[in-house]
Amino acid sequence: MIVVDTNVLVRLLVDDPGSGEQVRTARTRVKHAKQVFVPQVVQAETVWVLESAYGLDKTTIISILEHLARNQAFVLQHEASHQKALSAYRKGSADFADYLIWAQCEAAGHPLLTFDRRLARTAGVIGLGP
Repeated sequence: MIVVDTNVLVRLLVDDPGSGEQVRTARTRVKHAKQVFVPQVVQAETVWVLESAYGLDKTTIISILEHLARNQAFVLQHEASHQKALSAYRKGSADFADYLIWAQCEAAGHPLLTFDRRLARTAGVIGLGP
């Protein structure tokens, strides 16, 4: 098993013609390793990169996140939190990273306080006003 950072994971997931050599290198390494451990911060950063650098829409990003969860080549840190965050992201309007934070707070049994109005609509989150 290998561990990847965000740059490598994105190369595994996106066929970027401008990064062809990096895509091939990343995919070759994973093929030999058989499994990839994906830290939770990499999960969050990957969504941000897919949105900001590649301009992917939410539906496409959800498909990618589902692929990470289903494909046995990927071992997700805090898989239960990933699944819970993905479910909330599918239905809600907050960012995936915010839902990951919320899922971790829920798992630890603590309420999450936020000024983010979109996230504050989530059960177990306490909005702190305007």
